[in-house]
Amino acid sequence: MEGKLKLQKQLYGQLVIGSPGSGKTTYCHKINEFYCQLGRKVSVVNLDPANEGMNYEPEIDIMHLITVEDVMDHYKLGPNGALMYCIEFLETNFDWLLERIKKSSSNYFIFDCPGQVELYQHHKSMRNIFTKLQTLGYKLCTVHLVDSHYCSEPHKYISALLLSLHTMLQMELPHVNVLSKADQIKEHQSKLLFNLDYYTEVLDLKFLVDALDSKAEFKKYKKLNEAIISLVEDYGLVTFQPLDVNETRSIARLYKLIDKANGYAFGASEEQNINSMFACAVGVESGNKKYSEDYEPYM
Repeated sequence: MEGKLKLQKQLYGQLVIGSPGSGKTTYCHKINEFYCQLGRKVSVVNLDPANEGMNYEPEIDIMHLITVEDVMDHYKLGPNGALMYCIEFLETNFDWLLERIKKSSSNYFIFDCPGQVELYQHHKSMRNIFTKLQTLGYKLCTVHLVDSHYCSEPHKYISALLLSLHTMLQMELPHVNVLSKADQIKEHQSKLLFNLDYYTEVLDLKFLVDALDSKAEFKKYKKLNEAIISLVEDYGLVTFQPLDVNETRSIARLYKLIDKANGYAFGASEEQNINSMFACAVGVESGNKKYSEDYEPYM
């Protein structure tokens, strides 16, 4: 069946993932508004069967297929078990999702995904769902939101690094890691041991181990911490882009990175001409040069 399905137009999308409270739903709302202002035909797809606090109107909603609450009532499962069941049910009923995507007039989709990290660490249903879409020609990338407060403590930041790396390897998609709620970094400024670019560029991590050694409760885990940061540095895959969803320049920098990750910048752009590819590449580079200026108050 899948072999017979052919796309009439090139379709793109981003999977918005991250731990509960990282700002996924707010991000989906803001980035959708931003794309609409650009004139991009965008649809938001809610894939969280327990997402009752949406501040946007999804075109496709998994809660029309199945909900965590119904599964909990019917099978007497807890919240996590019910969520796993819902995602497995969606995988089994993949055609339900595909049919609605194909009926949409949009060519770009924002998938608001559940926050449970198990789905992106060892559970395979989410990966299988989007692998099927990729097989059908959809150009996708993952946008992983990490709350900026994890930078306030070395052990929290190390855990965020390991989570990000494992997610990248598990999902097997082009990936953009985001430090969300960057506007709140000022609140954590007194706790930051280094400038913000240390955390976004993931610079020499041995300084984190040294910082942890100064605390008795972490000193006994020195070899474990060294092994973790060595793993992260050996792969060399993890960096972060800071995001303040209330700041247009911040969103503009991020959307250019995402467009390069899922290929939208090279296949279809708002300008609809070949110069847009060069403009996008130059825009990201120049944006990075202004990066320290925008966040200088937080450094």
